[in-house]
Amino acid sequence: MYHIIDAHCHVYPAQIARKAADATGRFYDGLPTTCDGTVAALLEEGARSGIGHFIVQSVATKPEQVRSINQFIAHEVAQHPGVLTGLGTLHPESGDIAGDVAELLDLGLKGVKLHPDIQRFKLDDHRCLKIYELLEGRVPLLLHTGDKRFDYSNPNRLIPVLEIYKNLTVIGAHFGGYSIWEEAAQQLAGFPNLYVDCSSTMFALDYEVVVRLIRLYGAERVLFGTDYPMWSPAAEVEHFMRLELTGEERELILHRNAERLFGLA
Repeated sequence: MYHIIDAHCHVYPAQIARKAADATGRFYDGLPTTCDGTVAALLEEGARSGIGHFIVQSVATKPEQVRSINQFIAHEVAQHPGVLTGLGTLHPESGDIAGDVAELLDLGLKGVKLHPDIQRFKLDDHRCLKIYELLEGRVPLLLHTGDKRFDYSNPNRLIPVLEIYKNLTVIGAHFGGYSIWEEAAQQLAGFPNLYVDCSSTMFALDYEVVVRLIRLYGAERVLFGTDYPMWSPAAEVEHFMRLELTGEERELILHRNAERLFGLA
């Protein structure tokens, strides 16, 4: 049995969770959302699948949502010590980004999640520079990356950030490029400050392609993630276990890399 950390989970307050989860599915061209987005359902899925720890987050679509979302995530982490680790959210149009960063760190959140495609900003937009400056050398930044429909978070936008902010640890979700997985890997593999996760990938790619992506980036730079509630964590674990990987590669991806990045060891 492997210790498993799910490094990419979205959670929402129970009263709005189903609505928020369904909205995400609609954003991705109507993909069916498997779970309801509540913490309770996430923990149930974990019990079924052998996942023992979850990195949880949400995304502010408006600047005024930042602080309430961060307080919600911190509250859920406090209710489930040793099981949940929280990431904060930021918004580049906030009038007090420095204050937002200070508050999320004071709340004990261990990183930041941004979704440029949903929040509608380009990764190399000048409004984002303050965010990168404040996070550099402090906590990891998990980014939604890639989408062939948009030009917000594809490699052409991410590469300048990686090159300028060399001490900023970035986790590029979806192998660095949702829906352009292989193209993104060819451009991004080798950046020393970039990690990736495997979330929202195995539904679309052959297992052989997933293994190739893992080895292109290096297993020491890949995290396991499910993108709950889009996909069932139990089903994603099952997919992952079918990959033809070595035991060492599995250990790195399933927990060691996340432990190192988020200080969980």
